[in-house]
Amino acid sequence: MLGLSPEISLALVGLGYDDLTEVQQAVIPAVLAGNDLIVSAPTGSGKTAAFAIPVCEQVTLTLRQPQALVLTPTRELALQVQQTFSQIGRFKKIRCAAILGKQPVLQQRNELRQRVHIVVGTPGRTFDHLEKGHLDLSQVRWLILDEADKMLELGFLEQVTAIIERLPQNRTTLVFSATMPESVEQLCQQHMRTSRRIAISASKPLQEKIRQCWIAAADNDKFQLATQILDKLQPKRCILFCSTRERVAALTHELQQKLPHLRLCSLHGGMEQNQRLQTMRDFKRGIFSVLVATDVATRGIHVDDVTLVMNVDMPQDKESYIHRIGRTGRLDTEGFAISLVTVSEQPFLAELAEHLQFPILRQDLASLERQENGPGAQAPQLPRSVIASHRLNRDISRIRINAGRKDKLRPGDILGAITAIPGVTATDTGIIDIQDSCSYVELFHGKGNLVLEALATAKIKGKNRSVRSVGFRET
Repeated sequence: MLGLSPEISLALVGLGYDDLTEVQQAVIPAVLAGNDLIVSAPTGSGKTAAFAIPVCEQVTLTLRQPQALVLTPTRELALQVQQTFSQIGRFKKIRCAAILGKQPVLQQRNELRQRVHIVVGTPGRTFDHLEKGHLDLSQVRWLILDEADKMLELGFLEQVTAIIERLPQNRTTLVFSATMPESVEQLCQQHMRTSRRIAISASKPLQEKIRQCWIAAADNDKFQLATQILDKLQPKRCILFCSTRERVAALTHELQQKLPHLRLCSLHGGMEQNQRLQTMRDFKRGIFSVLVATDVATRGIHVDDVTLVMNVDMPQDKESYIHRIGRTGRLDTEGFAISLVTVSEQPFLAELAEHLQFPILRQDLASLERQENGPGAQAPQLPRSVIASHRLNRDISRIRINAGRKDKLRPGDILGAITAIPGVTATDTGIIDIQDSCSYVELFHGKGNLVLEALATAKIKGKNRSVRSVGFRET
């Protein structure tokens, strides 16, 4: 595949990248050739892997400082991007750190003190680490602005500009943006060399990939109508969008009362970060089949098999509508989007139809048909992305050693103890992560049990250490 190294190719096979998407076929060779790029591509087209694959391929493993910086508008998207880099670079032992708000600064600083090849961050926390001297950008070869339009829309222009000004001039800059507003164009003109533009159209028009309709509703009837629609359609996995966190909480309560059988969760910006992350993990893994959310869920949530999106409240602008309904109909699947529209929202609906250049048809509850394979029809299935991650990690183990930086433990100490075990070599070990009071080691080729058994009696840096197996935590 594109002449990639065996380590990257092995990871891609494990993740199920049998065929590259159109955006990946266009972007990967261009990044490998060192081109600056401005890329527009529809949601669900595989753009994260399009920049992660060539960066992982070209990273220099022995360099301690970060070589790639990825800026994203939301914490959820940052963690999704980090996971993609970690998976693709797993067998090459590439370390990718995520630095984002609402998480301990000290913990992130300690991670940045170790060898880190790639940093993915939100602009605010990234700038904060720069100001504190925790982040060295002197060796950055790639700057990637992901969802650049959303990043500037959220008011991050000043911080993004300040970060860019501290980067080496001799770098490759990649800008990915669903739309190209004037603010993004100006940013590109100011901070990019001669760049190539790559525009990828959807494989099918939006109206063919996502069936869209609207239902008339008074504002105080929307929750009851949403309940009736869910009860009738029985979607396999769906997202309901509300305008505020208060509306999310109220609708969640109503659904819990009226449809107690639903596996239901909610997501909004007022939640603690760990709670938001756990909610998304559970939704992606199928523990919940219904997510009630604000627009915090429009970017950075990549769940392959969302069969229905419902706009309980209409969004504020046309692009938000497109990003909302883009949570369904991803990759090669078809989706369904329903909007509940009040009389005052109907003028916006007309503007939206003109912008999309096709009519959004009105329906009523009686004409809606139940979706196949709803939660009442069968047990929930894991999304394809989760299945691919499990397949990749099938022969990989992760162990925890009860000693770390405070014990003056170094990666070489751990590697020496492991490679002294008969039948285990350096190629069987992955990333060694030294923390303050413990350390984590990845082990390839099914060698986890062998190493665990041997380390139960072997010494690491002259002492017996408690060792146990731990799992991978997916974002």
